[in-house]
Amino acid sequence: MIQHNFPEIEVHGENYPPPPLQSYLASALGYFKLALILSIVSGYNIFELVGMPTPAVMTWAWENKLYASMMIFFVSNAIEGQLIATGAFEISFNGVEVWSKLRSGRPPSANELFEILNSQSSSASTSFSKPPKSVSA
Repeated sequence: MIQHNFPEIEVHGENYPPPPLQSYLASALGYFKLALILSIVSGYNIFELVGMPTPAVMTWAWENKLYASMMIFFVSNAIEGQLIATGAFEISFNGVEVWSKLRSGRPPSANELFEILNSQSSSASTSFSKPPKSVSA
């Protein structure tokens, strides 16, 4: 819609980076997930190596390798996704932030976005067309 109503504007989208700590935690969880799945599939008992008794959950996982591996894979992927999801929808115009979902808690409506672009373009002394009266999907 923006390209149609404002052909002079170039639209660039990118992922908003998560905080570094959350990114590192997600990465560490990914490596731990792979090591745990390899341990289950191979039947390797790391607990014997460190002199600890084997937990019952690991015995169950070795007996149910496929189910345990799939469960670990999907649950850890969900957690990793939550760690790196920022929920950001940030809009900048000529290098100036004009909308922040992180601050407002919501994305702008189509009419709000067109009003923002019109007001920013007026201050930049660039003429754009008016937003449509109704927006269709």
